[in-house]
Amino acid sequence: MARMHHIEASDRSKLRNIDPKMVEAINNEIMESLPVVTWDDISGLEHAKKSIKETITWPMLRPDIFTGLRRPPKGLLLFGPPGTGKTMIGKCIASQSKATFFSISSSSLTSKWVGDGEKMVRALFAVARCHQPAVIFMDEIDSLLSQRSDGEVEASRRIKTEFLVQFDGVGVGGEEDRILIVGATNRPQEIDEAARRRFQKRLYIPLPENQGRHSLMMRLLATQPHDLTPEQILDICERTAGYSGSDMTGLCREAALGPVRAIQGDILEIGLDALRPINHSDFLEALSQVRASVSDRDLNLYRNWDMEYGSMAKG
Repeated sequence: MARMHHIEASDRSKLRNIDPKMVEAINNEIMESLPVVTWDDISGLEHAKKSIKETITWPMLRPDIFTGLRRPPKGLLLFGPPGTGKTMIGKCIASQSKATFFSISSSSLTSKWVGDGEKMVRALFAVARCHQPAVIFMDEIDSLLSQRSDGEVEASRRIKTEFLVQFDGVGVGGEEDRILIVGATNRPQEIDEAARRRFQKRLYIPLPENQGRHSLMMRLLATQPHDLTPEQILDICERTAGYSGSDMTGLCREAALGPVRAIQGDILEIGLDALRPINHSDFLEALSQVRASVSDRDLNLYRNWDMEYGSMAKG
């Protein structure tokens, strides 16, 4: 989904008071060659995907239908354990909405551009208004919007204030404004109350269930020779309860090295046809090396926060 950085003459007024160097820095954060990501590429999470389609993607594609009370939220907060696909969801929203995708690390705003942080935030939103529809994906958003305290650094406070001001300004340009701020965090409890309120949609992205792990495993194995039976694949899925999506990817990568380790002789002289398929024993060995990265204590924190503030919490 390549996109040129050409800005129409009618949009240039939006950048009138913005430093051209900052505009260029923000333009460099646009993901030019964003691959086409479909909802099928995201394993499991059916309820979350359905909610995002109805409240985010469809309104960005058909703004003429979703007006007034049906207007989409300006902010979407994705929270949950690391490695569950929050970034992939952000890319999918941009891809399916045919939107410009800005990928910004919150920590980079507070470190790379020290002293100019609030100006960069202003530039970010100004450039996004010139490239609508736009999705601004901000990873580690808790580091930018942490709860305010007396010992907070002044520069950090200014960046936070400017972000909240610009956030409130999204959509004031009229019904045609199509900008979505997607924040991802592994620590939702650290987000400032005022910022939390602005993210009207707050979705818990949990660890994949058995079916999600199975779907992910099948996708990862699709391009690799293996002789696992359906029953053996189900066995691996049962043994990996509590694994995140990235844990499952790491497990499959480790298992894929099994045939390489089994090579007898000089690896430089071995042909590809000499590699045996990946088997069940490779996965059993990999399970002893790759463990679940999320603790039960962390999961309870996410569930409790979801029950209190989440958009899809079930009583």
